Amino acid sequence: MAEDDVVPKTFRALVEGADRKFARVRDFPSYGRAQGQHYFHKVFKAYMRLWKYQQENRAQLVKAGLNRWEIGEIAGRIGQLYFGQYMRTSEARFLVESYVFYEAIFKRKYFEGGEVKDLRVRFKELRFYARFLLVSLILNRTEMVKVVVEELRALVDDCKANFRETNFKEWRLVVQEILCFINIDTTFTIPSSRPFRYCAILDSHPNSVPYVSRFHAKKVLKFRDAVLMSYHRNEVKFAELTLDAYRMLQCLEWEPSGSFYQKHPAEPKENGVAADYSAASGLIDMNLAADMTDPTLPPNPRKAILYRPSVTHLIAVMATVCEELPPESIMLVYLSASGKPGHINASQVETSGGSRRTRKSMFASHNSLEQNCSAPEPHVNGVKESSDYYDNYLWLGPKGSGGSSNLYPGDIIPFTRRPLFLIIDSDSSHAFKVLHGAERGETAALLLSPLRQIFKDPSTVDISKNGSQFTFFLTAPLQAFCQMVGFSLSDSDMELLNVAESILSTAFSKWEVILCKSPSLDLVWAQVLSDPFLRRLIVRFIFCRAVLSAISPPEGSDQFLPLCLPQLPNSLSPKSDVVQSCVSELADHLKVSHCFDFADT
Repeated sequence: MAEDDVVPKTFRALVEGADRKFARVRDFPSYGRAQGQHYFHKVFKAYMRLWKYQQENRAQLVKAGLNRWEIGEIAGRIGQLYFGQYMRTSEARFLVESYVFYEAIFKRKYFEGGEVKDLRVRFKELRFYARFLLVSLILNRTEMVKVVVEELRALVDDCKANFRETNFKEWRLVVQEILCFINIDTTFTIPSSRPFRYCAILDSHPNSVPYVSRFHAKKVLKFRDAVLMSYHRNEVKFAELTLDAYRMLQCLEWEPSGSFYQKHPAEPKENGVAADYSAASGLIDMNLAADMTDPTLPPNPRKAILYRPSVTHLIAVMATVCEELPPESIMLVYLSASGKPGHINASQVETSGGSRRTRKSMFASHNSLEQNCSAPEPHVNGVKESSDYYDNYLWLGPKGSGGSSNLYPGDIIPFTRRPLFLIIDSDSSHAFKVLHGAERGETAALLLSPLRQIFKDPSTVDISKNGSQFTFFLTAPLQAFCQMVGFSLSDSDMELLNVAESILSTAFSKWEVILCKSPSLDLVWAQVLSDPFLRRLIVRFIFCRAVLSAISPPEGSDQFLPLCLPQLPNSLSPKSDVVQSCVSELADHLKVSHCFDFADT
């Protein structure tokens, strides 16, 4: 009998040891270059040993009472490890490996057939589905997401029926969250649309490639790190990933070259981490599909993704990333938040009322600005006063919290000692203009959203449930254009969609050439022009500005327009022929020219 106990006892000891190591890694912050690498190796080694042991002794363990859900739990922990490492490094192969383990658990039904009356096991299964959904969502595994959502919904209903004394309200909310997310995300609503991720085939324009490859600025910066933060009340999210952060996250990653056409957008590449754990897939008898890897692609920029952080936490993360920024590199910071306490992301402000005849009044704005963010900054003898940096702010806090939740422009200044590419998406974004000229070392690149958003028919666009318009333009310009003018896209309009994308691609290619050849291009933009992600953001900003310039009502038009500092060349201003012609051609193609008045621009 004692000999029969050796295997189960050894197994339990391995489980306990692995779980202790897992707890240490799980609590590490998901930012910083050196965080947890050593411990990740140790905990992974522990789980590999555990997995191998249960494989070699499966019969004895089952005889001793091992349940299938326990095997699934071990595999799920390995999937969690991989996903956590992806969040820390942005290495797509970790995301792919996480998906492989979760998919194996799902297909092998490790949690099914377990103790129906064991509430603890049911909660483990619920958490497994939620984690699998998040990984599938980021990987754009649209069909799998739809299948798993239905399984999760059925499981929640089953739990409610079998455990009537337990409140499953939170899990019903989880189901509602993911359903809302996939009903809005164009990856699901328009499966044939282009991916948010940078696709070398689609986003690298042949006509501009020679100019970009030959372009040499006095200083060239590499885009290595990003901080992404979205904080709005009632914004669309799943788990701790908001719609805006999700769009920006994908916009700053590479799309595997072949997967878009095969509609299996899992993630690519070997990014060069010291330890290679890809052999783990073999232990679960799973092999990565060829279209899920692309070793030819460069590494993704690291991204620290923050969900509803406090101001102090945001500043701490920015400080860590800034401190660890490699030489000759630039940090991108994306901040999306309201400029008012408790301001609901523009969804409950103005709506259009009544029919009007003129173009300028057929559009109603959202997010009406009660603060004087667009007013000229007060200067004394042409010098900015220190109060300018602390007059307006972004609001990062729950309703009713105090001034400690205010993120001021002055809070950003210390980080300008290193190269900074700052994107502010807010109804108080223009308050951050004061950063230009106030930098402590490097001139920052600033992309600032309009103060107010504009749509043809605001009653059909609930912005709190559709994300920010400016972020949408930067991550999916065609879809943002169609949403603004009320043009409904669907897969039935494939030819129409392809021609529209071609119009944009041709224009973006021309604009890239102009940027490369322009003698007036500021060094701030020139030093990042070689980076594909930042270059794509710049040309999409030019498009966004041109569209909004042609559609905005004359009165108070500055509030409807985004800003960039330093200024981009006049040859790419909204009034220039090469820019205006793109908007005009696209509007004509989609038969929405009546929405614009190019004479006003």
